[in-house]
Amino acid sequence: MTDAVLAQLLGDRAGFVARLGELVACRSVSTDPAYAEGMAAARAWWRGRLAAMGFKDVEEIGAGGHPAVTAHWHGAGPDAPTLLVYGHYDVQPPDPVDAWTSPPFGLTARNGRLHARGVSDDKGPSLLAMEVLGAYLAAEGRLPVNVTILLEGEEEIGSRTMAALLSSHRDRFAADAVLSADGARWRADLPTMTIGTRGNMAMEITLRTAAKDLHSGRYGGVAPNALHAMARLLSTLHDEDGTILVEGFADGVPPVTEAERAALTAIPYDVAAHDASIGIAPSGRSNAEFLERLWLKPTLDVNGMWGGYTGAGGKTVIPAEAHAKLSMRLVPGQVPGRVAEAVAAHLRRHCPKGATLEVMPTRDGTVATLLEGDHPLLVAAENALAATTGTKPLRVRMGATLPLTDIVRRVLGIGTVMFSFATADEDFHAPNENWRESAIAEGFAAWVALLRGLEGSRRADFAPYRAG
Repeated sequence: MTDAVLAQLLGDRAGFVARLGELVACRSVSTDPAYAEGMAAARAWWRGRLAAMGFKDVEEIGAGGHPAVTAHWHGAGPDAPTLLVYGHYDVQPPDPVDAWTSPPFGLTARNGRLHARGVSDDKGPSLLAMEVLGAYLAAEGRLPVNVTILLEGEEEIGSRTMAALLSSHRDRFAADAVLSADGARWRADLPTMTIGTRGNMAMEITLRTAAKDLHSGRYGGVAPNALHAMARLLSTLHDEDGTILVEGFADGVPPVTEAERAALTAIPYDVAAHDASIGIAPSGRSNAEFLERLWLKPTLDVNGMWGGYTGAGGKTVIPAEAHAKLSMRLVPGQVPGRVAEAVAAHLRRHCPKGATLEVMPTRDGTVATLLEGDHPLLVAAENALAATTGTKPLRVRMGATLPLTDIVRRVLGIGTVMFSFATADEDFHAPNENWRESAIAEGFAAWVALLRGLEGSRRADFAPYRAG
């Protein structure tokens, strides 16, 4: 028997692609004020589309940054759960534009993929989710659950004002769980559900060894070099195998269990092909070791180091200052502020004699998240993927960070299920970002199946998973 909602969606596939073309044409780059007009255009486009679909109270709400677009449909009744359906309308800059094969803000079909900035991250997946909701309203006049829509405009700049936005409009965004169209599938060839993300923390450090840069002939051999000192300092963070040597860094991190290692071993992955694909020497790591390092272990990385002269030609100078940027990916059990304090204390202890050190955290940090394995929305999403792909999805984690998952847990007390139909290999943030055309039909079918699976669910089913 054909599902009426799915049939409507598939019958209007060309219309969906045309609307996606309109949306990606809005140059909604959140990090650059020069794109303010494009940001406003994207918000206006979404307001018009959501209103046309039949959603109520469509408006922009801000908390000092780029406003979010929000709307709702709460006709399922007070006993039905409310889902906060999330996506984001902002995108990364298109630079370097010369590296694009087709115009970054023009939707171009090529080799089974649609190309444009933001098409995969996150305009295609977000539009897909909203179109499914709209098709339900058009075909059946209702949704199986209550829905509040949240389309963010600051995801690509770290969701800077999202916590303030949710806190100041807590009643409007009250929900039982988040269903996110962002988050990306790990692989297109393997049905998976992402149940955990790593957190993050970042800092910048400045090391000074003299009052000013010095002539390397007049002062060479008698004056300290800040870049040399910085290199020695940073080398104390890890041993030769990459083990982090910072005392207290891993406080609170539970040991990896045998059951977790067995689950990692069961996930098919070609580690050698991965190493070759990014041009590194073969690591020789097993599946379990590779995925454990990627998902279950924290990291501490030097993202950049500079000082002295870096322009064309040479300049024989002894630098008086050196700078470095550090970032940490965190796992459950770690508190970002405490991790930053541990790293800062380590750096101060190992600061070379005669040098002065300044440590500046560059963000508040994000806590790692892990969704409960029996969460009703997760179970419904897994059942939907199993029904539409014929394969029970594997549970995986993400080595990256989605600030939203921590923010909504902290502010609203709810968990997030990522149900995105982007895929990690689609060059988001890079030139020639693309989205598989096959994801459209796959996503339509899975989102319809998920909503069908939530019919008859109750708020009480979600109560044990709400904090506070």
